[in-house]
Amino acid sequence: MHILDIAMNSIKANAALVEIKIEDSIKNNWLKITIADNGKGMSEEVINRVTNPFYTTRTSRKVGLGLPMLKEACERCKGYLIIESEIGLGTKVFCYFERDNIDRAPLGNMGETIMTIINAGNSFELIYTHKTDEGEFIFDTRQVKEMLDGIDIRDINVLLWIKEYINENVKSVLNTQ
Repeated sequence: MHILDIAMNSIKANAALVEIKIEDSIKNNWLKITIADNGKGMSEEVINRVTNPFYTTRTSRKVGLGLPMLKEACERCKGYLIIESEIGLGTKVFCYFERDNIDRAPLGNMGETIMTIINAGNSFELIYTHKTDEGEFIFDTRQVKEMLDGIDIRDINVLLWIKEYINENVKSVLNTQ
């Protein structure tokens, strides 16, 4: 859910490209998640405030829980959260978790997560990379759109294929560990 939340923030920031990278290492006992975009970016003042649950840019509510909860999840697992951003250039959120920490939540169904992000709009591209000690899988919407030859990537049959394709390939790089 954290990955979905951050990626949706990227889309709301008018990013043309969203990059999600998962690095999962049993050997090094870490899980790293990086979500980067080329959206509108944030000022230094906003960066310093976004991990406060009582700060949000939304007008529909008075709290923003996405980044504060992600920061707490990282710290609970002997990790940390770093946010880098520049107005007009985009934002990068980096999360580090101790992999075998008992408090680390499972990664979840990445196929469903990526499918949901893609379905959120058609004005951005998405690159998803999943790297383990033994293998790497890369999914790029630009390549899929090229293969689709004009069929909307948000067509339900395409989305279901994407979900299965990602889950099968993530499972294959996880099985190599």
